[in-house]
Amino acid sequence: MPLSADRLTRTALIYAGAIACGWIGSLINLPLPWMIGALVFATGLSLSGVAVRVPQVTRPVGQIVIAGSVGLAFTASALESVVQMFVPMVLAALATLVAGFAVAWVLTRLSPVDAVTASLASIPMGPVESANLARRYGVAPGPVIFSQTLRIMALVILIPPLVLFFNGGLGEADSVLRAVHWTLPGATLLLVLAVAGAYLMKAVRLSNPFFLGPLAASAAAAAAGLPVTAVPYWVLAGAQVLLGVWLGAAMDRSLFRRAGGFVPAALISTLLMIVMCIAMALAMTAVTGHSWTTMVLAFAPGSVTEMALTAKILQTDVALVTAFHLVRIFIILPTAPLFTRWVALLARR
Repeated sequence: MPLSADRLTRTALIYAGAIACGWIGSLINLPLPWMIGALVFATGLSLSGVAVRVPQVTRPVGQIVIAGSVGLAFTASALESVVQMFVPMVLAALATLVAGFAVAWVLTRLSPVDAVTASLASIPMGPVESANLARRYGVAPGPVIFSQTLRIMALVILIPPLVLFFNGGLGEADSVLRAVHWTLPGATLLLVLAVAGAYLMKAVRLSNPFFLGPLAASAAAAAAGLPVTAVPYWVLAGAQVLLGVWLGAAMDRSLFRRAGGFVPAALISTLLMIVMCIAMALAMTAVTGHSWTTMVLAFAPGSVTEMALTAKILQTDVALVTAFHLVRIFIILPTAPLFTRWVALLARR
């Protein structure tokens, strides 16, 4: 169905405002300025009552571009390092799951929500996946969506600036991404493979196909030595804007109002989850000898796209950071229906 002229104008104005805020973010040297600026702008509009409606295709496009770029870090030598850390990655995923249950218990003490709602709100999953489980078990999806979205937004806004600040200052935060080598044939090949990977994963109904598919395709191309290169910085910046606006639009005013008194409790539990994951990351640093920046980004409870981009900015182990997140995703998402059923059964006793 074609968009009306009024809808097109509103969409263009939304993206114009998001780009302007991204540009301001770049002037003050924010890491991921285009994503954070767009996110802040879209969230502000949404909470002020302005309907931020953008085409659904914008999220997959942003994911394909960024996931394809991240996948280039999976060279043959990087894959060897990832394989050596497989056991710590599994332990990290399980520890994050345990931390999620601990935070869920705290959430039940801070707000009048049941155990199933608290678990689905606290354990790192996507808003869509957790909302579907909430509906299946007969609990209101609103608080779950709110908490999951709030956690992702907090990670995007807090973790990249804090990691760069404690790593020596923001400086020219995005200079590494700006200086990346690219060629037109190499970037074109990367995008073609990324799109093909996305739709292949969608055809086999894998969760989050527009991130995992392009990531797998570009990683395979990089490991095989195919002539793929990064995309131009302006393309990567545009993808950040698309994802920032989409995420900000998810925090709509009606959702915020429905959350009501649940908001302070969700904020406290979100910050608690982040602090617990940082503590686990520092413990893993002591055990493995990897840099604390790599481990903090790897243990972040969600936002793999943003954490991987931050790793690129820091020129740290992008493949390892991404692999930690992927292992957690592949452990938590398939088992989510099982542990939700357990929680529901225990709650009835």
